[in-house]
Amino acid sequence: MHILVTNDDGVFAPGLLALAQALRDVGEISVLAPDHNWSVSGHVKTLSRPLRAKPVELADGTPALASDGAPSDCVALGVMGLVDHSIDLVVSGINPNANVGHDVTYSGTVTAAMEAVISGIPALAVSLNAPEYYSGPLDFSAAAGLAAQVARLISRRGLPANTLLNMNVPYLKKEEIKGIRVSRQGMRIYRDELVKREDPRGRPYYWIGGEAPTGVLESGTDFGDLAEGYVSLTPIQLDLTAYSFLETLKTWPWQDESR
Repeated sequence: MHILVTNDDGVFAPGLLALAQALRDVGEISVLAPDHNWSVSGHVKTLSRPLRAKPVELADGTPALASDGAPSDCVALGVMGLVDHSIDLVVSGINPNANVGHDVTYSGTVTAAMEAVISGIPALAVSLNAPEYYSGPLDFSAAAGLAAQVARLISRRGLPANTLLNMNVPYLKKEEIKGIRVSRQGMRIYRDELVKREDPRGRPYYWIGGEAPTGVLESGTDFGDLAEGYVSLTPIQLDLTAYSFLETLKTWPWQDESR
């Protein structure tokens, strides 16, 4: 089993180190990750400039490649041959904050996994539900161990085509985590606000500010199950078609603009 490990927080992020160490018990690993933080980058494919990658070492001496591309670029580079041997599984993370609900469209962690699925490779995105403004080093050990457990199951059972698993782990001690639940996507509530300021020359500039997002506490959803102390595991498909509306849309009067 050859596993490509990546993230969106940068190759030297502690979450990636913990994940790489845990996945060594599952198979051979290669690490290829961005050389800087790409959080909330979404699904990026760089076509307008060359991409670079250089060898680096993680804190424990693990060899890795650092690219100036986005997380999804890193996966694409690895799949197309920048790492030796074909890739059997891509695991992205560990993100320090949860990626639930609509977060999956913004998340570099999740969209790196999406890039793998586009290439026909099973993928797992892993995030830790640490407090938004947590100070001090985070403990990724429980999340890393659980990610390795899920990776083993993926290696044995496989995943359907065009499907990835999005895993969110509560920030609790291992013995306090109640278990793993298979969850559907929940509803994320964003509390963004526009912050307008002026530079020293009086020209306006803008921040997207506001309080940290929350969500609807509904059992059976990723946000709700996390709040109840469970690991949330959500299968995500790349087919975004709204099938519930598809047949209705076909009945609209497309040939007659007056109706």
